[in-house]
Amino acid sequence: MSSYICPGCGTRSPVETANWRCPNCHSPWDLDFTSSAISLKSLPTRVNSLWRYEEALPLAAPAVSLGEGRTPLVALTDAVSAKLDFLMPTLSFKDRGAVMLAELARRLAPRRVIADSSGNAGTAIAAYCARAGLDCTVYVPEDTSAKKVEQIRAHGAHLELVPGDRESTAEAARAAADEPGTFYASHVYNPYFLHGTKTYVYELWEDLGGTLPDAIVVPVGNGTLLLGADLAIGELHAHGLITERPALIAVQAEAVSPLAAAFQAGADTLLDEPAPLAPTLAEGIAIPRPPRARQILRAVRASGGTFLTVTEDQIRAAQLDLAARGLFVESTGVACWAAAGAWSEGTAVVPLCGAGLKTGLAPQSVQ
Repeated sequence: MSSYICPGCGTRSPVETANWRCPNCHSPWDLDFTSSAISLKSLPTRVNSLWRYEEALPLAAPAVSLGEGRTPLVALTDAVSAKLDFLMPTLSFKDRGAVMLAELARRLAPRRVIADSSGNAGTAIAAYCARAGLDCTVYVPEDTSAKKVEQIRAHGAHLELVPGDRESTAEAARAAADEPGTFYASHVYNPYFLHGTKTYVYELWEDLGGTLPDAIVVPVGNGTLLLGADLAIGELHAHGLITERPALIAVQAEAVSPLAAAFQAGADTLLDEPAPLAPTLAEGIAIPRPPRARQILRAVRASGGTFLTVTEDQIRAAQLDLAARGLFVESTGVACWAAAGAWSEGTAVVPLCGAGLKTGLAPQSVQ
């Protein structure tokens, strides 16, 4: 296996250890891994899942796959297409990273796996741990969508409902993460998750015949899809498989937009005094203090991209508009479509990240 490396202070740690973050500066890990070039011509004969990009993945020959990946790319306008990642086995894009974490945990054979989530990552981890035969506990906020809670329980995971917000949930899980025999399947701290989400861009590259759109628009809370996209773009460019890097357009709900505020202020990390938070329909990206903030801001700036924010009314309207086009997507997953009209510089792809059945139609107000 590759080793973990801290992007903050350079500390290294074997993947086999239980260290879920850098023990010195407490930063999330990166992975010391170098991909190999992929031949576009070789792909049609390969397995029809994200594991077809084996040269780009830090794990191979998985035992826990549910056929995740290879989701459709559908045109919405002449310039904007949508990737239907809600058509994953657990109905969200989080399967891309969850399968990597579950496969890693299966090989490490811990006593138990724990995860924390606003819902979708938890359902994905629960499903893939069930597939791997691993004992799993998922921490979620107590106001998490009832459908997501039901799905986590259906997969046999132990559920911990945590009073308070998403940050309180993360703190509760981290307190348990250092217990002996525990593997912390954190979609934020563990870089294997990012190496799963990067397959989103490899699929775009394949489906577009070896090219990428001018812009890749992604919703950003903890930034796992954006950072995975940045990894893939860097790898494809380094191997000479693309000549131009697309702009990364990061979308946040106006109600919870700490990264957008830092970006607009020209800061390289979160502001010391962020704007007050408000309730939002986009629960999956309502993250007040994302641990990978520096990496997210750096990636967006380096790509020539920007941050966009959307209001609650725009989120509601976008969900209904997509439904009228035949696509029922949860309220967090429509944020990028709500923002797409503000981007007019060439072609773009937006991800539809979670199925509408997970949350239902957005209400007229949030509490």
